[in-house]
Amino acid sequence: MHQKLQVSNNTAIKRLIYSHLLSMLSIYAYKDNIPSIDNDKINLYKSRDINRILYISGVALQLSKSQNRKGIEIACAIASHISANYGDELIIEIVPPGYIYLVLTDPILAAWLQCLTEGIWREEKRGGAGKVGRGETQIENSSRLFAVQYAHARCCSLLRLAQQEGLIKFGDKNVNTSSAMGSVISPNPIPWLNCDRKFRFSHSATKRLISELVQVVDDLECAYEAGSVNWEKAAINLSQAFELFWCNCRIWGEVKITSPELSQARLGLVIATQSVLKFLLEEKLGIFALVEL
Repeated sequence: MHQKLQVSNNTAIKRLIYSHLLSMLSIYAYKDNIPSIDNDKINLYKSRDINRILYISGVALQLSKSQNRKGIEIACAIASHISANYGDELIIEIVPPGYIYLVLTDPILAAWLQCLTEGIWREEKRGGAGKVGRGETQIENSSRLFAVQYAHARCCSLLRLAQQEGLIKFGDKNVNTSSAMGSVISPNPIPWLNCDRKFRFSHSATKRLISELVQVVDDLECAYEAGSVNWEKAAINLSQAFELFWCNCRIWGEVKITSPELSQARLGLVIATQSVLKFLLEEKLGIFALVEL
């Protein structure tokens, strides 16, 4: 029976795919009457390809050593189980000698972005605290992070303007304060996809921003796997991706008039970026996430 990938407010894409890859490996092991691979030994990492959200697993090559079978054969068998259960959410590719490529489809990525815009994952991770955290990184010269604070303030400015112009409406909390903003009341959900269930945006700057958001949340949720993360670098990379997006992807003017849904989708990325930048600044770097400069 076809299953659905369950996207939750506190789940990284990597953890999501890992759990379902583990599930399919169990089915494969049961049907072929072979021992299951240890959970902590399943190889899975995110590709640097910004044009798609791609994860690569070499688990078939790991299994081939103990089963005396070609990695490509094992990869095809595992991929068959994944396609049968999650074919609408994941595009599977097999690459010799036995790598499994798992690419997120637009609908599942849109669902994840929608959760990210709601900001619940951030509040749960900080325990609902309203104060700036102590941070995990010692910053000797916080001026290096001014660009990150600036990007966060720019996000807040754009969202205030969007709310004033009626493009988007928030709940009780809003970006005029230092507190977390409320959920988006309208539009809900944000119109990420067109009638063909494809993303409304295709610019490379948009793809880079989404890729950075996925990477940061992966690192936040899977820190035990990521090892030592340079949170300052992560914050700077995300802020740079946002600035590139802001310079190349218009929200106002003709776009707002002729394609308001595209404007709202781009604003959704602004909301997601603001949410993640705020968490990085306050909880990982221990400095204020300014809402204006």
